[in-house]
Amino acid sequence: MACAAVMIPGLLRCSVGAIRTEAASLRLTLSTLRHLTLTSIMKSKRKTDHMERTASVVRREIVSAAKVCGAASESPSVKSLRLLVADQDFSFKAGQWVDFFIPGVSVVGGFSICSSPRLLEQERMIELAVKYTNHPPALWVHNTCTLDSEVAVRVGGEFFFDPQPADASRNLVLIAGGVGINPLLSILRHAADLLRERANKRSGYEIGTIKLFYSAKNTSELLFKKNILDLVNEFPEKIACSLHVTKQTTQISAELKPYITEGRITEKEIRDHISKETLFYICGPPPMTDFFSKQLENHHVSKEHICFEKWW
Repeated sequence: MACAAVMIPGLLRCSVGAIRTEAASLRLTLSTLRHLTLTSIMKSKRKTDHMERTASVVRREIVSAAKVCGAASESPSVKSLRLLVADQDFSFKAGQWVDFFIPGVSVVGGFSICSSPRLLEQERMIELAVKYTNHPPALWVHNTCTLDSEVAVRVGGEFFFDPQPADASRNLVLIAGGVGINPLLSILRHAADLLRERANKRSGYEIGTIKLFYSAKNTSELLFKKNILDLVNEFPEKIACSLHVTKQTTQISAELKPYITEGRITEKEIRDHISKETLFYICGPPPMTDFFSKQLENHHVSKEHICFEKWW
């Protein structure tokens, strides 16, 4: 059955009523999955290729078929996808990524999930955001992918936030550069879900405060800024953000201006949030993650409280 789509601002997506029927119809044969996996690994020879770079990283065993049910332009260079995942046993932790298998493309993509685990639990959906590059999987997403395109996905990664109800309450500081916002947005959305659960049920994990520092070239490259500000406004006492632009040439909108700082994220801003109760998650270009992880260590933040993931 074709994916039933309705138009909402900026996004094409499956109708919720079609989800269970669609999920049941999405299947890839075992031989097809094996062919996609082995062919992609064998042909992934670029030095910075995802499969080589993450060869030693733990992955889940489940490889699930998925269908593209939504697409939107998040910036001039980034396209987001919403995928309906077929396998009911497929799950992930906020911050993890997927191996992205594309029929007919011999290279495996590696894309961070930017949605929360709750969206998968409720609607069998995950969201990805992919920056335009010459890498074959990214080219496919930007130039070839359409609604109803079928792919396969497998979860991996050791960068995640997955607190249990009895765990000690922690504050979060999230530091993102460019498309490094993707896994941190997943964590931010998961934190918001935990706050809602605590407010509604008076149970579950009790999270502390969350501060997002996010840097991009200009405001058009600040991905998901409306989603971020919606969460700040929903939880003003718990969630805050500082949005940085390094090469802004146009006027900043009145809505964004209170949150914008022109210039890079500084060591002092991060240092002001150091405490024994704070976990730091960093994702961005290697020089950025190296700098902030080193500075935090220099200020005696425990290595167990510093989590970082580099994108290339």
